[in-house]
Amino acid sequence: MIEERAEAVGFAAVKYAALAMSAAYRESRAIRLPDPARTAAYLVTRMPATFAAAHAVLRELRERLGAHPISSVLDIGAGAGGASLAARECFPEAQTITMVERDSVLAAAAHQWLPQAAVIVEDVTRRKTLPPHDLVIAAYSLGEIGDPLAARLWQAARVALVAIEPGTPRGYALILKVREELLEAGGSMVAPCPAATPCPLAAPDWCHFAARVERSSIHRRIKDAELGYEDEKFSYVAVAREPVELPASRIIRRPRQRPGLIVLEICAPAGVQSVHASRRDRETFRAARKATWGSAWG
Repeated sequence: MIEERAEAVGFAAVKYAALAMSAAYRESRAIRLPDPARTAAYLVTRMPATFAAAHAVLRELRERLGAHPISSVLDIGAGAGGASLAARECFPEAQTITMVERDSVLAAAAHQWLPQAAVIVEDVTRRKTLPPHDLVIAAYSLGEIGDPLAARLWQAARVALVAIEPGTPRGYALILKVREELLEAGGSMVAPCPAATPCPLAAPDWCHFAARVERSSIHRRIKDAELGYEDEKFSYVAVAREPVELPASRIIRRPRQRPGLIVLEICAPAGVQSVHASRRDRETFRAARKATWGSAWG
């Protein structure tokens, strides 16, 4: 269905729209393009990336919440529904999914993927209040909306709130601001931080992670890429109403492999540290071999 949309628009138009959209996402800004080309480009490139990042974050949230059920999900700035699709996989017990999207064309596409979900075509900034749901998600939307929504989103979250932005210094700065607001409002840290203390990273460094995205054939052609995959870089924060068990630390860089040695950069309550896992320490080395960027450690 997605490739059919792209073919109907024309490859050149979709490629131009995809490149313009990619630049806009890196800068956390909105962009105006002709509807057919913009929609096709979004479905080919951005929707899979949104799903991959949201799935990685919501999988972590699911693990931290444990047996706590999520019966309803509110997706703000839902686009074509990538984050809602991820939520449906990670929280299959959720009977209610509500998507709010101001773009009617993207909202119509979202309804195709999730016909049982409620789709509200509206600019969320014009709403003083939002309908309460157990889980509220804002995936790649706060930067585009450009409105301080964190307080209203938190009011609507009965159990937890997740915010995801591009894994750029700009996107991370927005996440850091949202994190501070939510913690001040009484939220309890869930992820990625191992504590609710101030972030130990100093500019020009920033906290971000990566999710693997499988490229379709047209996606590869648009990107002039040889590999059948790409890594979507993202920054995020997840908070909950009730405290959860936090990991001892989290791996914040891709593990570095050396002969007989694996080096992990971790963020712990005491700050950023390096872990040198030597082959001589079999247990630690074995754990480090299985470790991935973004996973808990210790």
